[in-house]
Amino acid sequence: MPDSSDPQALLRSAVALEKAGRLAEAEAAYLRLLARWPDLPDTWYNLALLQRRAGRYDAALASYQQALDRGVSEPEEVHLNRGVIYSDYLRQDEAAERELQAALALKPSYVPALLNLANLREDFGRHSEAGALYERILALEPRCHTALARYTGLQKIAGPHDPLVARLRAAIADARTTATDRAELGFALGKALDACGAWDAAFAAYTAANRDSRESAAPGAGVYDPRANERFVDELIATFQPGQPAAAPLPQSTRPLFICGMFRSGSTLAEQILAAHSRVAAGGELAFLPSLVRSELAPFPATMRHVSPAQLQQLAARYLDKLGQLFPHGERVTDKRPDNFLYIGLIKRLFPDARIVHTVREPLDNCLSIYFLHLDHGMSYALDLEHIAHYYVQYRRLMAHWKTLYGTDIFDLDYDALVREPRPAIERLTQFCGLEWEEACLSFQQAARAVKTASVWQVRERLYQRSSGRWRNYAAHIAPLQTYLREAGIETSGSN
Repeated sequence: MPDSSDPQALLRSAVALEKAGRLAEAEAAYLRLLARWPDLPDTWYNLALLQRRAGRYDAALASYQQALDRGVSEPEEVHLNRGVIYSDYLRQDEAAERELQAALALKPSYVPALLNLANLREDFGRHSEAGALYERILALEPRCHTALARYTGLQKIAGPHDPLVARLRAAIADARTTATDRAELGFALGKALDACGAWDAAFAAYTAANRDSRESAAPGAGVYDPRANERFVDELIATFQPGQPAAAPLPQSTRPLFICGMFRSGSTLAEQILAAHSRVAAGGELAFLPSLVRSELAPFPATMRHVSPAQLQQLAARYLDKLGQLFPHGERVTDKRPDNFLYIGLIKRLFPDARIVHTVREPLDNCLSIYFLHLDHGMSYALDLEHIAHYYVQYRRLMAHWKTLYGTDIFDLDYDALVREPRPAIERLTQFCGLEWEEACLSFQQAARAVKTASVWQVRERLYQRSSGRWRNYAAHIAPLQTYLREAGIETSGSN
């Protein structure tokens, strides 16, 4: 037990508990320390970091404010961190903007705040304002690779010899550029070359970017284990079987609509269409279910063999309470984490009447789109086309199982059919979700809401077909992918 009269002993105890992952005990230790010695701004700051890590966002905001009130050094960083909480976790973008502006009022050249402000502008589709902020950042820090990559993504590329393409290539070739930055620049280069039809050069850029991303991963990250994924799918199929107990349906003032599928299969588009309806709010990629799986339900799915209906009902109530806090006026709220397809069995045991929109598209286009996007290292399969193909086959195997259990409650929204004939596809979607028809769903791109995914610009355009059949531009490079999917029995347009 640390000496309660020694602030340094209490601080060491709090830090040790935090490092051990005992977050609740660490928070209590910080609070005991600060109750006696409240004028410690750096300790309030560290407490706020811990509370944010623990998902206690309101408490973190209050602790950050204490740090500010007590004269913390570098207060612009505190405002930046408060802005991240408001934007990424509490979905309060106006409050996030205020915090970023406060940081910039203190330090106008503070690049992290300028980057986050530009990103916020992108979330709302304010193209020219975001571009101007990236230009301002590059004037301050010409080697800010994140700003250069994002700025390029906002520009119309004239051709493979465009000055921005040359600037990206020069930054990648610079010996001072780290693998992390080369990856970010490389994905931007691939996108720029793809946009101007330089297919072979684009594929080479994406291949190098994925290689640099693998190189930049922390030890143990960015490594896909095919056998482990197969075993996990096997266990999910064995665990979730017909006739298992579920939570009793709860009175729901806010009801979730689940949207899932492979990444890059149209989930953001589906959410924006539904959120254009007067009864639906866009929840975005909510972390509740994956967090539950990693914590209280670990080791998942083995724990599901023993969980009681009462426990399930308690977890369902907590989920709905979280939705109610984030979207107090939402009658229906979308939860569109694509990888929730892994947890459809859990969703149906928490919410027996849940409706699940499953987004699908041409497999070759889907796999290529994943390979062409700079995804988190936690999605290690995304860094190699062979691994993407393997993961895709396992996904299809799992979805086939879910459909044997819950087929009438799963709706396949086909991206390619949607962009060919929007109205009938959207009519079927809204009907499945129990929503009356509203014409606004056809003009979803006019909405002013924030979009916090890589599809931010695509979903602000009218529906287009140029992404359907995109794989044909890269046919010379994807023969192994086509062969793998064909031998796994997955039909693609490349099989015709």
